[in-house]
Amino acid sequence: MAKPASLVLDRGSRALYWAEQVAIVVSASLFVALCAKVTVPLPFTPVPLTLQNFGVLLVGLTLGSRRGFAALALYLAEGASGMPVFNPAGPGGVAQLLGATGGFLLAYPFVAGLAGWIMERGKASFARAAAAGLLAEVVLFAGGLSWLAVLTHSFAQAARFGLYWFVFAEVIKVMLAAGVSTGWQRVRKEQA
Repeated sequence: MAKPASLVLDRGSRALYWAEQVAIVVSASLFVALCAKVTVPLPFTPVPLTLQNFGVLLVGLTLGSRRGFAALALYLAEGASGMPVFNPAGPGGVAQLLGATGGFLLAYPFVAGLAGWIMERGKASFARAAAAGLLAEVVLFAGGLSWLAVLTHSFAQAARFGLYWFVFAEVIKVMLAAGVSTGWQRVRKEQA
């Protein structure tokens, strides 16, 4: 018995849709990996200054909660398996996930998911993107500082290592990610 052409086309379009989604998620994880390569080791802290957080925010703000979470979960799986996707200042692999930056890394899927979730809940504007980025950064630093406090046995030491030196740079990353994300969404809307 022959299948209707619409059924065959529907299956093909579904397969094409999922292939496109997988390509977007993989590309986003690779984008974060490229951002991780832009790293400035700081001599007074085990946590380097990196563009990675900008990449995580941009992925979450641009792709939304589900794809953002999936892209960063894939990124962590890539890194844990030994692929050189984490910042080059660390040991790489699972050792990096258990090291000083582990709390920040493990928070990444939740950071991207939260930023995307907030952006999905209303009109895409710079103010919404900046607020989403700021709240996502709170999650990022909660995870990172908590892990540093476990490693150092001192929240004050964790804040010295993982917060004070980074606040100004993080504000710039949030604003830049918000601007790029809203600009990209505006361009996509005009093309549609």
